[in-house]
Amino acid sequence: MALPSWSEARVAMLLLSALSLLSARLVGAGQDPGSAIPAESRPCVDCHAFEFMQRALQDLKRTARGLDTRTETLLLRAEKRGLCDCFHAIH
Repeated sequence: MALPSWSEARVAMLLLSALSLLSARLVGAGQDPGSAIPAESRPCVDCHAFEFMQRALQDLKRTARGLDTRTETLLLRAEKRGLCDCFHAIH
């Protein structure tokens, strides 16, 4: 069996492309116009991402405050221990 020539192959490709476009239009036309969800009622992905990032930032701030408090407490203990050691060494 002989292979088709380039011109025949081009015609076949154009025909297939036209058929696929036509079938896509027919499938799209079969949907009811009222069945699509209006944009106003769809969830906003950017809004959800923003809320998620805002909560994550708040969590990070809480963690940072906790670490600052813990560090400050440990430093005060170390200073107190150092002062106590100096005080005991003097007396």
